[in-house]
Amino acid sequence: MTEATPPRSCILQFGTSRFLQAHVDLFAAEARAAGQTVPPIVIVQTTRDPERARRLAGFADPAGFPVIIRGLRDGAPYERTVTVDSVREGLSAASDWDRLVGLAEAEMTHIVSNTGDSGYSVADTDRVAPKDGVAPVSFAGMMTELLHRRWRAGGTGVTMLPCELVARNGDTLKRLVTGLAREQGRDAAFLDWLERACLWANTLVDRIVSEPLHPAGAVAEPYALWAIERQPGLVLPFTHPDIVETDDLERYERLKLHILNLGHSWLAARWHGRGGADDQTVRAALADADTRAALDRVMAEEVIPGFAAHGLAEDARGYAATTLERFANPFLDHRLSDIFSGHVAKIDKRVGAFLRWVDATGQSVAMPELRALAKGGA
Repeated sequence: MTEATPPRSCILQFGTSRFLQAHVDLFAAEARAAGQTVPPIVIVQTTRDPERARRLAGFADPAGFPVIIRGLRDGAPYERTVTVDSVREGLSAASDWDRLVGLAEAEMTHIVSNTGDSGYSVADTDRVAPKDGVAPVSFAGMMTELLHRRWRAGGTGVTMLPCELVARNGDTLKRLVTGLAREQGRDAAFLDWLERACLWANTLVDRIVSEPLHPAGAVAEPYALWAIERQPGLVLPFTHPDIVETDDLERYERLKLHILNLGHSWLAARWHGRGGADDQTVRAALADADTRAALDRVMAEEVIPGFAAHGLAEDARGYAATTLERFANPFLDHRLSDIFSGHVAKIDKRVGAFLRWVDATGQSVAMPELRALAKGGA
């Protein structure tokens, strides 16, 4: 008796960024190396950027592409190179649309995305359903059309795993796609399929990917996290030590926002207030004994007590220690001038929101330096 051939499947990845190469693609390669059956990844370029287009050939190389992990681990320099062989091919939505539609109809089981700050914008031309063979312009338009084609072909539901740094990114993407589908006048049965058959996961990603390699590959820090909110029926395409399924995604969001991001903005405010050099880095700032001592004090006396008001003191203490080691990464040149860009909005989100979150507990937590920073006193 001949065994049935298993159905072909793939993960569609929207976005060619070095981050995804050193995060999702790397995790998938390591899961394969550990013996898991992992669907191949097909990377989709959503823009017409010629620089990103050059990466597509690198993604198609069966030998894979390198990701170099460099940084500190337990206080000691750490470096290793991983050959990422989880990617099968790279496609351009603009020039390979028919191929992409075929994959959506017959093979895709999961969609991963990291489309940047403008990724959830809808092009005006996409507010009308496209004709067959015509590629939508925006990511939202592409998602809506590809999911519609899958539904029309009788395909099963798809699991969405967005990686954009948007709060409740799965819920946000679901509202975007279903809203666009309604605006385009799609069938009620399709809208029901999007709601009931597809899964839209909220996720949080955390890893600093410092530079690209060419034509494909990246350099990244050792630390990595992909926190994914549990929901009924959610099946991930693979498991990995740095993937965490959680019932409390907000906890991970708060730790990242109010320790790592807050720490960055605190350092940027100090740099700006002292008239620091344009090329000064986070690493160089931490090498200054006074700055390191002051940041340690803010973390110990203000940030961690704030988390303690929510019962998260130990989580915050551990994450703060890891964060300070990440800041001291000898291979990472993260300029404070870049962090200072958009400083006022960042301070409100990273510091002001932290103060409001802590004060909402009704506990009196003295955070004088953070309160001064939130009021523009730094």
